This record gives sequence, structure tokens and C-alpha cells, in this order.
Amino acid sequence: MKESLKTGARFSVLLILALIMLFPLVFTVSNSFMTEAEIRFNYSMEKKDTGYVNLKWIPDWVSLEQYKVLLFDRMQFLIMFWNSLLLVVPIVVGQVVVATMASFGLSQFQFRGRETLFFLYIITMLMPFQVTLVPNYLAMDWLGLLDSRAAIILPGIFSAFGVFLLRQFMIGIPRSYVEAAKIDGAGYVTIFVHIIVPMSRPGIAALVILMFVDYWNMVEQPLIFLHDAFKQPLSIYLSRINEGELGLAFAAAVLYMLPMVFVFLYAENDLIEGIQLSGVKG
Repeated sequence: MKESLKTGARFSVLLILALIMLFPLVFTVSNSFMTEAEIRFNYSMEKKDTGYVNLKWIPDWVSLEQYKVLLFDRMQFLIMFWNSLLLVVPIVVGQVVVATMASFGLSQFQFRGRETLFFLYIITMLMPFQVTLVPNYLAMDWLGLLDSRAAIILPGIFSAFGVFLLRQFMIGIPRSYVEAAKIDGAGYVTIFVHIIVPMSRPGIAALVILMFVDYWNMVEQPLIFLHDAFKQPLSIYLSRINEGELGLAFAAAVLYMLPMVFVFLYAENDLIEGIQLSGVKG
């Protein structure tokens, strides 16, 4: 009986926390289907005797007008959506390639200064992001890459976090697999491609998801490195919606988060497994 009460109490607490976390998501989705007039009425303080806004969950009249405007009438939204993909996909792919090779070297090769080099990676990863903006800006200016996608893609590819995550994962791969492959005459390229990479799949999947979400939400880099508004990603769009277009803001927020939700749902198990194993094996 006492154990059942404890289980019920834990379930209740977790349920309440889950509802609190889901509230902004559900609220945003429900408001995206409301008409502009209904949204304005709900948030108009002048008509509220109590001084509080009306938080409605169910629209009085379901409207798709906001989505129609964004997807068909305003080409800027779709342009910035594709800009985001053209920035994020190369960064994620490039970072996976660089991080897997660097992590393979740091985890499988024994050489002087290996731990010191990895410590420098950690120091770089722990530095505030804003600290690296100025050196990156000066480097991109010197290379003549400002106001181009390469100014964002190149620094993103060589991120220290991917090396840290995959190195922790690869250290946990039993050395017996590598030694057995060496005995069979396999070279390091064969070992890397056919043993290390397949066994690191959960860690790579976790890296892909985390990096996709991180760079899909980037704001500082495009604002600083991209002066042309037509090259900027979708993460900048929401800040430019007029104050009188709340319906568009809710609809844009829903469309903006859909790619992240799909990526997470598709590889949720790999994300959890990759993070868990990386932590345990580090």
C-alpha cells in the first residue's frame, strides 16, 4: 500500500511537470489556428475587467489563413526556410565527418600530448560562444567570406563539442575488436569505416540531433556574418513579424519547430542511447 502511494505520488509529480513543459507548445499550436480577430480579443487588456488576458485552448473558429499567408503569399518565409537548410545541413554533415575522424585519432592512437590536446578541446568547448564571435568575424573578413554562407558553415563544421562527444563514445569500444581486425590485416581506414563508425552509430545520431537543433536556432551568427536579409535563416524571421500580426507569429513558430520535432521523433532512441553511453564510457 505504501509503495503504491509512493508510485502514485511520483507519477502525479511527473505528470504535472510534463504538463507545465508542454503548455507553451500546446498553447502556440492552438493559437496558430485562431483568427487574427480572436487572438486580438484574447490579448486585449482594454476589454478585461480583471486585468488578465484570456488564455484560450480551443479556437472559436479554426482558421488556416495564417498558414496560407506564410506558405503561399509571403515568399520571404520559404526563402528563409531554405536558407536555414542550406546552412544547417552542411554544418551537421561536415561536423560529423570531422568529429568522427578526430575522435578516432584521439581515442585509438597513443601519442605524446594526446590528453593535453583533448584538454584544449574541452577548454574551447567551455568558452562562452560570444567570445569566439570576434575571432571568427576577423578570420572570415580576412578570407573575404563575410556575407556568405561559408562564414557560418566553416566555423560550425569545426566545433569542439562533436569531438568531445564522439571521443567519449569511441573510448568505450572494446580494444579487442580493433586488435582482431589488425591481426586479420585490416588497416586503419578499414577499421575506421567498418568497425568504429558502425559501432558509434548511437553517438553519431545524438550528435546529428543536437547539432541540428543548435544551429537551426542560431541567431547571433547570421545577424553578424550575413548582412543580406535574403541570405538569413528562418531563426531571424520571427523577430521581424510586425506587432499587429500575432496570428502569423504563432503559425510561423509552429512551422519553425516542425523540423526539430520530426528529427527528434525519428531518432529519439538513438539520442538517448548515444548520450547515456557517452556519459558512462567517458
